[in-house]
Amino acid sequence: MSGKSTPLRPAPRIYLATPEVDDPASLIAELPGLLSAADIAAVLLRLRPADQRTMISRIKALAPVIQKGGTALLIDGHVELVARGGADGAHLTSLTELEEALPTLKPDRIAGVGGLATRHDSMSAGEMGADYVLFGEPDAGGQRPSREAITERLQWWAELFEPPCVGFAASPEEAGTFVAAGADFVLVGDFVWADPRGASAALAEVDKTIQEAYAASTEAVKAAHD
Repeated sequence: MSGKSTPLRPAPRIYLATPEVDDPASLIAELPGLLSAADIAAVLLRLRPADQRTMISRIKALAPVIQKGGTALLIDGHVELVARGGADGAHLTSLTELEEALPTLKPDRIAGVGGLATRHDSMSAGEMGADYVLFGEPDAGGQRPSREAITERLQWWAELFEPPCVGFAASPEEAGTFVAAGADFVLVGDFVWADPRGASAALAEVDKTIQEAYAASTEAVKAAHD
């Protein structure tokens, strides 16, 4: 990995995490509107535990709807189901999971990773071949680092390393903060689905916030290089 030398990065994009999916029918009906409401690079599918055949059926039902417009479908864990369900990759939650998953996923599929408590863990993930690193997600007890700590980690990574970094945002405001810090993608989930206006309206707001933060940071970079 080498330092990022290009002053103007591409516009950050949304990484949408689903609720835990049991019956995919309602999500299938909602997805076309969601995917047109914002610039969504990828969907992270969280599956309710079931037998393998049932979970594969859920993935197969959702995959064509998500992938039709070029959005990637990643599975939260369940590496063994990725190829069988027609998904594009998996999100892992530790270095151990990443190491175990790489032979199965590479070179054809995406392997992203979170659960990176230290800078050393993050660098190890990059060296192992992770396609992205995620910062700021809740731990098993539901606790997250502070917004300041997540921002600092994103800034550090974006300045030094090539693989994309993802900021886990719990609000549109956090999404804007993380974009300004250098996040390449912003992972959003629960607050989008809980929005009383509906998920499409929430995603449109996040998208607008991301674009505004990106425009402001781009202007700042340009000004610094003039």
